[in-house]
Amino acid sequence: MSAHTQPGQTPATPVKRFRVHHLAEAKARHEKLTMLTAYDAVTARIFDEAGIDMLLVGDSIGNTMHGHRTTLPVTVDDMIPAARGVARAAQRALVIVDLPFGSYEAGPEQALATSVRIMKETGAHAVKLEGGRRSATQIRALTDAGIPVVAHLGFTPQSENILGGPRVQGRGDDAAERLCEDAVAVTDAGAVAVVLEMVPVEVAARVTEIVRIPTIGIGAGPECDGQVLVWTDLAGMTEWSPRFAKRFAEIGAALGRAAQDYAEEVKGGTFPDAAHSFEK
Repeated sequence: MSAHTQPGQTPATPVKRFRVHHLAEAKARHEKLTMLTAYDAVTARIFDEAGIDMLLVGDSIGNTMHGHRTTLPVTVDDMIPAARGVARAAQRALVIVDLPFGSYEAGPEQALATSVRIMKETGAHAVKLEGGRRSATQIRALTDAGIPVVAHLGFTPQSENILGGPRVQGRGDDAAERLCEDAVAVTDAGAVAVVLEMVPVEVAARVTEIVRIPTIGIGAGPECDGQVLVWTDLAGMTEWSPRFAKRFAEIGAALGRAAQDYAEEVKGGTFPDAAHSFEK
């Protein structure tokens, strides 16, 4: 019996943490990886207990939780409280935090300062940043400092103004070759995985074959080593979802009905009833 175990209690079964080295091991064994976004402790705990391998505290918090049209307004100060809650709740999953727009592009020093702050203040296990060869120096600096980095190629939302909005990237031989070169560059710089967003199936399959790190697809087809979805898309929280996002539930509609039922019972005087009240 543990010194901390009370009489009549049995020690809790320890939870094996999914760690960075498990990424490469999964690719070598051809085991598919799972990632979902999470922005708070409640959803993080649900996804963690469901066995999701990685929880991404994405800058998509700007679109999904803060009411912004894009991810561009999101700041490091926005990300830290969200990441802190997710990291506290996740007992098994690898917690990854996006570096928001404007927090790493200036160079390795800025990227390192931002990442060190995030790691120290949140308890997260890795960071994610967008860009291929242009971000390789930052990836190398973070890796050398002991901070695992997930790269992000294809459609990169922080660059949506120069890309012309959400568009498939890597179409055509030249574009496909550039994307492959970017994937090799981030791999050589030390990235532990790479997200491929809105990339043709054939190109994503080629990238998956030529790099030694796992590819995590979102709108990049089934040949990637893993998949990621924004949880509000997966749960059907909004009326519209991207083409690549399967709605595995319709939680938004169910939540709306629950709120309507609550309002009707309160206004009708049937809630709270005796079962939900206290006596002397």
